[in-house]
Amino acid sequence: MKTFLSITVIGFVAASLCAADDAKSDVKAAAKKLADKPNYSWTSTPKFEGGGQGGGFRPGPTEGKIEKGGWVHTVAKFNDATIETVIKGEKGAVKRDEEWKTVEELEADDQGPGAFMARRIKTFKAPAAQAEDIADKVNELKKGEDGMYSGDLTEEGAKALSSFGGRRPGGTGGPQNAKGTAKFWVKDGVLAKYEYNLQSTMKRPDSDEEIKVNRTTTVEIKDTGTTKVSIAAEVKKKLQ
Repeated sequence: MKTFLSITVIGFVAASLCAADDAKSDVKAAAKKLADKPNYSWTSTPKFEGGGQGGGFRPGPTEGKIEKGGWVHTVAKFNDATIETVIKGEKGAVKRDEEWKTVEELEADDQGPGAFMARRIKTFKAPAAQAEDIADKVNELKKGEDGMYSGDLTEEGAKALSSFGGRRPGGTGGPQNAKGTAKFWVKDGVLAKYEYNLQSTMKRPDSDEEIKVNRTTTVEIKDTGTTKVSIAAEVKKKLQ
């Protein structure tokens, strides 16, 4: 009897692990199918809860357009500013004070906003690639209803995603006590939406005060195959 129960338990665990692996494979395959599309647009919307916003750092929504193997164009809100970015391969530029600056020009601003913008370009991941990366940082994905998959992030995965642009906003040292969850929606085998929640604690740069950060980012994919990416001639020339 004990032997029978042991075999049953082992079989149940093995089946659960296989289902989790299949779910993660499904999500990553859906992300790769999105990456293979000729183009698509997306909206990325962050939402902060509990007042912790990285020391006054308030990123707003980002509207993006991408074409396979070509140009990426984004328009993002940060505090009261609008930041327009163009990326192609390893090259990129940001519109700053009504003038386009390349990554190399931005990096000359060692500690200022230019350096921050340069890091954003260098660490940029298109939604398809980011979703696949997030899926790899989930302990176990489970398939729910309506093509939705969900799971908890690993501690290291949550910490990596909480580190913004290679540094935490507003200070040094990085996030602590990081945890989070991730959700993915797949439609007709292609990634249609994903959302991840990150929770951590950070210390303010000017004191030992600890703040709690609770951020949920929702990325919705749209206009797949019909997106047009228009880049100004002056930007193309700077990135040649």
